[in-house]
Amino acid sequence: MRQIYEYHPVIGFRFVPGLRARVPHEGGGYLVRTNESGFRSDRPFVRARTAGMRRILLFGDSFTAGDGVSNGQRYGDLLEKMLPNLEVYNYGLPATGLDQHFLIYGEYARDVEHDLLVIAVFVENVRRVGSRYRYFFDDKGRRVMYAKPYYTLQDGNLELRGVPPAKLPVDPDGLAEEDKRYIFTFERFPGLKRIFNRLRKHQVFRDLFIESGLKDNVLAVAGYQPIKEYDNPKNPAWLVMQALIGMWIRSHPKPVVLMPIPLHHYVYGLSSPCTYQKRLRLATESSGGRFLDPLPALMRPPLAQRKAFFFQSDGHLTKAGHEALASAMAPAMAGLLAGRGAA
Repeated sequence: MRQIYEYHPVIGFRFVPGLRARVPHEGGGYLVRTNESGFRSDRPFVRARTAGMRRILLFGDSFTAGDGVSNGQRYGDLLEKMLPNLEVYNYGLPATGLDQHFLIYGEYARDVEHDLLVIAVFVENVRRVGSRYRYFFDDKGRRVMYAKPYYTLQDGNLELRGVPPAKLPVDPDGLAEEDKRYIFTFERFPGLKRIFNRLRKHQVFRDLFIESGLKDNVLAVAGYQPIKEYDNPKNPAWLVMQALIGMWIRSHPKPVVLMPIPLHHYVYGLSSPCTYQKRLRLATESSGGRFLDPLPALMRPPLAQRKAFFFQSDGHLTKAGHEALASAMAPAMAGLLAGRGAA
């Protein structure tokens, strides 16, 4: 597959500027187009606000950048169509966390005129904030590990580390045991996940365990919580993330909205969202930001319709999922842009 990212000395990487590429995907493939700043957009990001238009700056990871769908099918682009006289500058970058989103803001958006800043936090991002290394697949399909920038808390103050990150891949075997603790992993039980992925190739297993809904029932009965970091208010990764949220909101001169993007487990009703909702809401509102939770709106349709919001294998939002998220956001965004108070 064509390489669509390039090295960046602060963020770690970004999209190749001026790119137009078709990316293979379980949904049939999607088109990625980038502007000269290296973000997925069909237009340039200019400093001055367009006359007669309102502008939102949007930050997030692959759910915001739109893995799995083409540019115009993403929730940011759809929000533009729903609200009059609005343009959304989407600074989303896959495989990043809130730490890198804040760095993107500083590198590319700090001086861009706007009315509203939206931080879209895919709830799993707390693990990315707590990591210093992450695996990627290169253009030859090889799994390689790269270093990333990260923040630490020292006497209550955030300190940026790991900049510039190493340009070349890192040998995991060469890391000290202490550093290996900071390699990003999504799955809590990666061995079980590998077994599950092998079994799901067999039709009998899919019929008995997946298609029948038995897997979902087992998770729900077991009270499965995919992201445990929010359970403990003293979790080190959460403390850094909380500090980043507070610093970003308090230092920003315009209104800031934080919107958590839920895993499918929460949208399907398999897991309780209470801890991440509590932590993120308090961190946002205590800093003067607005908290916008799309989960109630995403859970309103019947379960069969909700299951069409996510791709089955990679878990990203489908076109229907982006449409549902944009619809959930639109009323609050309209009110905030019109100056009618908090979301």
